[in-house]
Parts: sequence; structure tokens; C-alpha cells
Amino acid sequence: MDNLEYKLTHFSKSSGCGCKIAPDVLAQIIAGNKNFVDEKLIVGNTHNDDAAVYQLTDKCLISTTDFFMPVVDDAFDYGQIAAANALSDVYAMGGKPILALAILGWPVNKLPVSLAQQVLAGARKACNSIAISLAGGHSIDSTEPFFGLTVNGLVANKNLKKNRTANPGDLLFITKPIGNGMITAAYKRNLIATNFLQQAIKSMCQINSLGYELGRQPWVTALTDVTGFGLLGHCIEMANASNLSIELLYNNINCFDGVATCLQQFVYPDMTTKNFQSYQNQVTTLTAEQLLILCDPQTNGGLLIAVDAAHKQDYIELAKSNGLDEIFWQPIGSFTARKEKTIHVL
Repeated sequence: MDNLEYKLTHFSKSSGCGCKIAPDVLAQIIAGNKNFVDEKLIVGNTHNDDAAVYQLTDKCLISTTDFFMPVVDDAFDYGQIAAANALSDVYAMGGKPILALAILGWPVNKLPVSLAQQVLAGARKACNSIAISLAGGHSIDSTEPFFGLTVNGLVANKNLKKNRTANPGDLLFITKPIGNGMITAAYKRNLIATNFLQQAIKSMCQINSLGYELGRQPWVTALTDVTGFGLLGHCIEMANASNLSIELLYNNINCFDGVATCLQQFVYPDMTTKNFQSYQNQVTTLTAEQLLILCDPQTNGGLLIAVDAAHKQDYIELAKSNGLDEIFWQPIGSFTARKEKTIHVL
């Protein structure tokens, strides 16, 4: 990847889910906007869920849109990661994708068309891996490259999972390591080895299809995924939406190889500090290390799963049967009754 003629990340100021608008700014943008009231719209934008959900009959339609600027230099990898990130949002609701459309912005006077073709090829690989079609889309000539998908999916009514239905005493699990934001930021600045980046790329390309199996389990009480607002932000969304707090077991959180190198060099994406500024009043005091890790924006990060504590072993068996590494069998926290701070880092 070091020999690429065009390094895509050099053509955008931000990358991956780290190019999101800061949470507090986004809240201002959508504040006061009132939608038409539709009783069949089960999930809208009121609780920051991963997708919209519309009631059909005994099934629901899941619909989502997600796109971002290049998070890696290789065009094929970029397309695959962006597609996986969007597809994972449907699985984070307990559903299955059925159809995808592409969203492409390309600076045609700066980057070859052949690279855009590779982006689409990577996206098709992601879609083909779960047997759905990339059925079309829309493109514009833009000053910076960006790519993503709109995705529709289906879920049985009884299997729909939301981020706002956790209960006191539920355990909190995660399915991927933390730190791909730091690693990609360090690589963009030539401060980290390629092997660390490859580990992060492999994870970012992995679609969170386990969400479909989790949706079928009644002991999974709430579900979401970790993306641009970092682990801290998405924990806060789950807790606030459920009117609960979370005790977060920091030492149980697994990080990518290479994160220690990033911490030593104090390398992190700009979005990290934006996340902290948005959430600092809702979390107990953090060390510098905890801040950088918990607020690190993730691109197609892992699923965050609320599990009835009485069914911990059921979760472990499901995780094991789906190839999840043993390090993810232990909870990273638990839900408690509402406290003064939303997140208590232990």
C-alpha cells in the first residue's frame, strides 16, 4: 500500500467515521425539526438508533444511509470498508440487508476514474458476501472523494432491536477491538507500521452480521454499534435512551495492536476531542489514555450488546459458535439505575 500512486487519504481533510459532525453540533442541527407523524414509523431519529424502521405486516423495513471520506489509501479497501459500515447498521437493528444503492462523490479532475471503479468493486465484494445486489445509486463531481451506501433490510417484528431498551443489571458486551481511528490517523502521518493498519482494515471490512443472530435472542435487550462517536458516545446513547447509567470496566476493553504506539506518540484523530467536548459532562473523570481510547472514532466498529445477566452463558455460547474470540466473551460493563453521571469508568 505504500507504493500507491494516489493516496486517497491525502485528498480529504478527514477520514472514515471520523469525518462526522460533532455530536453536540449535530444535536443543534436536528433540534426542532418535526416530521410528519406516521404511526408505522417505529424508529426515527429521536433516539439516535442505527437506522429508521417502518412497519409493514409481520415484518419491518429497515432503512439507513452512511458514507464518508477515505479512511485508507487503497481504493478497493476503501469501498469494501464503507459498504461494510453501512450494511452493519441493518444488522445492528437485528435485521438482514436486502438491497443497497451507492453514494459516490469523486473529484474527477484530481483522481482517475479507474480508482472510482475500484471503490465500487470493493463495495460489490461486501454486498456479494451477504448475497445482496448493489443495485445502482447516485454520483457527483465533488472537491473531495466520499463513498457509502443506502441500505434497505427486513426484520421480523419480534426480532427488532433498538438502542433504548436495556434494563438495570444487564451486561454490556462488544464484538471488536477499539482504536482503528488512532491507527488510521497514525498511518496517514507515516507514524505506524503497515501490519498494524492491516489488522484494522481486516476488522473494518468485517460486516457485523452477528446482529441478525442476536436479534433472534429474547435475552438481548438492546443493540447498537460503535462508529464515529466512539465507544463513550455510543454507550451514552444507549444509557440515556434507556434512562439508565453504565458502569464501564475499562480494563476489559480490548484495543488493536498498535494503539499503544499511537498513545506513546500522542496521535489521535481530530474527532476524538470533539467527542470528548460533547460528552465530558456525562462521564466520570478520565485519564489521558482513557479519553483517547474511549473517544476514538471507530469506522465499522463492533456491536454493543445489552444482555440479560441471567443469560451470560447463552451469550458466550452464541459468541463462541459464531467465531468470536474469547477476549470478547467478557462484559465491558453493566447497566445500573440512573446516576448523576451517565457513564462511570471503573
